[in-house]
Amino acid sequence: MSDYPDWVELRAVSRDFLTPWEPAWTSSELTRSSFRRRLKYYARDLREDLGYAFFLYDGDEDSLLGGVTLSNVRRGVTHACTLGYWIGAPYADQGKMTAGVRAIIPFVFDTLRLHRLEAACLLRNEASIKLLERVGFSREGLARRYLKINGSWQDHVTYALLEDDVRS
Repeated sequence: MSDYPDWVELRAVSRDFLTPWEPAWTSSELTRSSFRRRLKYYARDLREDLGYAFFLYDGDEDSLLGGVTLSNVRRGVTHACTLGYWIGAPYADQGKMTAGVRAIIPFVFDTLRLHRLEAACLLRNEASIKLLERVGFSREGLARRYLKINGSWQDHVTYALLEDDVRS
């Protein structure tokens, strides 16, 4: 819970910046009790190997920059998960999320021992497209009406990074 004040402040100052790219957030989702539920959800996913959530901090200033999630972890014949991320408005376009995503890749392939890391972003989200391509993801296709973003179903570009892409 010690991250709550930094998290709620960053989410609040970044609301207008993040709204075009994320599912809609209600004001009740920024409460301390909602944050506590979110942490319990993250802990359950961690225990059950379903997902992993990380806060991204600036090591020099100890400032919360954003978050990275690995969700929908699938084992068996798939061995894959889905990457999600957000950066606070004050830290956008500084390469900090690129560094955060790069840092998570060894965790996905070396620690979790997955085969495939998937991501999707809105077609008009040029910053996210550039980030994914910069760190080695390959564009795979279009997922029509994939996620409900800011109140409406939106098409997304799909990307993947394979273990072989990283190892070669």
